[in-house]
Amino acid sequence: MNVSVKLRKYRAVSRITVKNQLMYVMDLLVRTLFLLIILYIFIQLWTATYAGTGEKVIGGYRFEELIWYLIFSESLVTAMPKLHITVEDEVKTGGIGYLLCRPVSYILYRYAEFAGEFAVRLVVNLLVGGALGLTLFGLPGFGWGWLGFVPVAAAAVTLNFMIRMMLSLCAFWVEEIQGLIFVYDKLLFTIGGMLLPLELFAEPFRSICRWLPFQTMIYFPVKTAVQFEAGRMLQMLGIQAVWGLVFGLLLSLVYRRGVNKLNVNGG
Repeated sequence: MNVSVKLRKYRAVSRITVKNQLMYVMDLLVRTLFLLIILYIFIQLWTATYAGTGEKVIGGYRFEELIWYLIFSESLVTAMPKLHITVEDEVKTGGIGYLLCRPVSYILYRYAEFAGEFAVRLVVNLLVGGALGLTLFGLPGFGWGWLGFVPVAAAAVTLNFMIRMMLSLCAFWVEEIQGLIFVYDKLLFTIGGMLLPLELFAEPFRSICRWLPFQTMIYFPVKTAVQFEAGRMLQMLGIQAVWGLVFGLLLSLVYRRGVNKLNVNGG
């Protein structure tokens, strides 16, 4: 079976997931009310901050750029599917054993499903958040940022999936993985660049964050969208590729050991 035939199976999984998500568009729109509440709070906060400092540019961001940054970052984070709930349940109930018997890779199957669900949620979030941004500031001058956002965001969601899958597969060894996911999410919120662009962090904390992988999943795609530079985008993609190789190897190791444990204990 050639590569194109194998990939066709996973594309089909993504298409089915997208169709399933589109059947509940109204539910997705209702969920975005939470996104609007968060954005409203941040808008009030940064309005007061810019007014209080009297500065038009803070950390290299004008007020409207920073709000657009938050629209993109919040849209990315709230679009992430709850992969860990599915995987943890399958490991605990033994349902993963049935899935491993299918003629597909379990990890790629879950990735196709994850990507399809994420894509629909992200588009809905950006439509709603973007409507708010357009209402407040009009059409943004992102230039090529809209286009550059796509490959960097695709790499970001892939890295995010790898880490979430690794943490989820820890259910083979630990009773509860919610704590691991909680800590990981909070790292994304803070040093990943969801709440603040890394430029607003003080040194040496800012430099430390640039050596960690969390910036690649939120800060990279959002920075590309809001303040596009072709050279910087290529550098970001290169860094994402390096981390992708690292996490890909770690995920493969965790998965193999988990499956071996399942075979030994479950027969």
